[in-house]
Amino acid sequence: MSEPLLDVRALNVSFPTRHGVARVVLDLDLTVERGETLAVVGESGSGKSVTMLAVAGLLPSPPARITGEAWFDGVQLIGASDDELRSVRGARIGMVFQDPMTSLNPYLRVGRQVTEGLVEHQGLSKREAADRAVELLDLVGIPEPARRARDYPHEFSGGMRQRVMIATALACDPDLLIADEATTALDVTTQAQIVDLVASLQDRLGMAVIWISHDLGVVARIADRVAVMYAGQVVEQAPVDELFAHPRHPYTLGLLQSLPVVETAGADLPTIEGLPPDPRHRPPGCAFHPRCPYRLDARCATEVPPLREVAAGHWSRSFYEVPDA
Repeated sequence: MSEPLLDVRALNVSFPTRHGVARVVLDLDLTVERGETLAVVGESGSGKSVTMLAVAGLLPSPPARITGEAWFDGVQLIGASDDELRSVRGARIGMVFQDPMTSLNPYLRVGRQVTEGLVEHQGLSKREAADRAVELLDLVGIPEPARRARDYPHEFSGGMRQRVMIATALACDPDLLIADEATTALDVTTQAQIVDLVASLQDRLGMAVIWISHDLGVVARIADRVAVMYAGQVVEQAPVDELFAHPRHPYTLGLLQSLPVVETAGADLPTIEGLPPDPRHRPPGCAFHPRCPYRLDARCATEVPPLREVAAGHWSRSFYEVPDA
């Protein structure tokens, strides 16, 4: 087996607050293989985005306190200098964020924004970079790319702005694309277009993708493996088909049961009672146990379950194993 493209080990991220230290990510281990799509899912506040921002060196430190390791193709990213991070970020790791309107500069034409990475990382002249920007806009499905490259972000729809962000992220042919809630702000039809676009570009370019989302419907379409996060930890990880067919953690089961299906249209959806824990005041034992319908009170409230392999390639962090249906 070759080394994974990204290997995150014992990652911890915390922030000081007026009311104590918020421990947002705890002892997180994660790997991404070359060419695969890893989906990272969980409720808002589970630590998905913070994990990737820490790995990419985009969290200000201080105030963030970051420990652990993140090896990207043999390069240690945690604690790397700004110059070392710039040589990787944008060049070999591309990122697409949730709201393209806040990620794009409203004062610059989109073609100029696509070319910045090409000039910075590949040393292209402005003319060469401009020609390449048109090619990239065409690649992501922007009609009349030569003309639209001269437009400003506000002249594009939300879906087209997200395509511009993808073109910018792909400018330097990255080995890894991180898409952080890249379809959340879009309508359902545009979401499907963006998902299909990323999948087709991945097939064409051979890059790995980390897809951060709380939308399990999207995840089922695009992922090879899924890592489920809760309260800053990976609580379950498995190949996508295995996870949907045989969830082993009660939290994953709750997420899947809350998905709407045609057969139950009009009925109330099951919900997970309660709220995720305050990262400043984590409960003892299993972080999910106050909300878990299967908790074993004495053990779950006092012991932290390890992440253990419950089937080949399938890992779960729970003392209770959800039985097969």
